[in-house]
Amino acid sequence: MITRQHKVHTQLGRAAVQIFAANDRMNQILIERLDPTAWRAKPPGKARTIAAIFTHMHNVRSKWVRLTAPHLEVPRQLNRAHCTPQQARAGLAESAARCAEMLAEALGGCRGRIEKFRRDGWAAPWPVGLEMLCYMLSHEAHHRGQVCMLAHQLGFPLPNEVAYGIWNWEKLWKECGSPGGPGCEAPGGSSCSRRVTTSTGPEDDIPNVKKRLSSSE
Repeated sequence: MITRQHKVHTQLGRAAVQIFAANDRMNQILIERLDPTAWRAKPPGKARTIAAIFTHMHNVRSKWVRLTAPHLEVPRQLNRAHCTPQQARAGLAESAARCAEMLAEALGGCRGRIEKFRRDGWAAPWPVGLEMLCYMLSHEAHHRGQVCMLAHQLGFPLPNEVAYGIWNWEKLWKECGSPGGPGCEAPGGSSCSRRVTTSTGPEDDIPNVKKRLSSSE
C-alpha cells in the first residue's frame, strides 16, 4: 500500500534531484563564461584561485558520496594544480550526477542503503533529511559567491547576463529538463502539481539528469 508519507518522500526525492541539477547548472555557466585568464590568476593574500575553488567543490562532492553512499561509483578527484576549465566542467557534471543519485536514494523514501549523511570524517553523521540537501547547496553557493567576487577583484568581472542569469531559476530549470520551472515535474510528470505516481520513484529521474548534466560539459 502506498502511504501519504511515501508519496511525500518520493516527491521530495524528485525535487532534490531537480534542485541539485539546477545548482550545478549555475556552476557550469560560471566556468563557461569566465575569462580563461581568470582561471589561474593569483588572488591577493592566501586565497584560493578560481581553479582551486571549483576543484575543491568537486572533490568535496566526491567525499560526500564516498562517506555517505560508498556503494555508488565515487568520482575521481581533480588536481587543482593541473585542472583545466574543461576538466572541471566534466568532473562537476559527473559528481553532480552521483550526488543526485545519492539524494534520490536518501530522500526518496525507497528504503535504500543511505540512512546517514556524512559530510566529513571528523563530523558527526546526520540522519538523512532536508538538512542534507540544504548543507550541500549552502556549500556550493558559498563558493560560487567567492568565484564571482574574485573574478571582479582580479579584473575579469562576469557579464551581467551571467550574474543575473544564475538567479533566473525558471530558465535554469528549463535547461535542466524541467520546462515548467521550479515546483513543476520534470518529463515523466504532466503538470505543475508534482503529482506522484505509485510505480516510480525519484531514482527514475536519474538517467535523464545524467544525460542533461553530461550535455553541459
